[in-house]
Amino acid sequence: MASNPASWATGGPVTSPFARPRGMRGRAAGRFMWWTNKQHQEDVLGALDIRPQDRVLEVGYGPGGLLRLLATRTEAAVIRGVDPSAEMRAAATRANRAAVRAGRVTLGLGTADRTGLADQSVDRVVSVNNVAIWPDLEAGLRELHRVVRPGGTVVIAWHGGYSPGRIARRLRLPGDKLDRIEDALRKIFGEVTRIELRSVDVFKAVR
Repeated sequence: MASNPASWATGGPVTSPFARPRGMRGRAAGRFMWWTNKQHQEDVLGALDIRPQDRVLEVGYGPGGLLRLLATRTEAAVIRGVDPSAEMRAAATRANRAAVRAGRVTLGLGTADRTGLADQSVDRVVSVNNVAIWPDLEAGLRELHRVVRPGGTVVIAWHGGYSPGRIARRLRLPGDKLDRIEDALRKIFGEVTRIELRSVDVFKAVR
């Protein structure tokens, strides 16, 4: 894979340290994400509708903030994560040390289109604020469809919503890009809902 793969949303290379954090800049980006994504993660947690004993996968877990919410506020039996950054795996492991030691949270290296999980192995999949930097939208969605069980749910969120903050307003996707996400989901999932939460635009797809 190229060191700076192109984004499907912009067509240009992704050079932001938030895409694949590494080194000092990556660690700084992780700290920034930890604080700025808190509201987004709170909003998305409810949309996930986690049930007792669910197996959950987070794609692009970053410094591990949503993983902590999943571990402390839900009854999910298994929480897995994939992220392309070794720096973020280390940060997320530190942030979820007890849950990792207990075996409830497992963190790996991977991407939306290459999770490394078995077919139909999870009940819920969530991605917060990274779909627009995937190199291949359709390949990522096909992979998430593959790993979620029939009747399972995939939730994809990106900066936006009905009351976005300054950062979300700057990063929100134009309508045609949001339409492309929805159209791509509808081609492979049985039921797709598009909603605006406070700080994020959310797509909820049921296999």
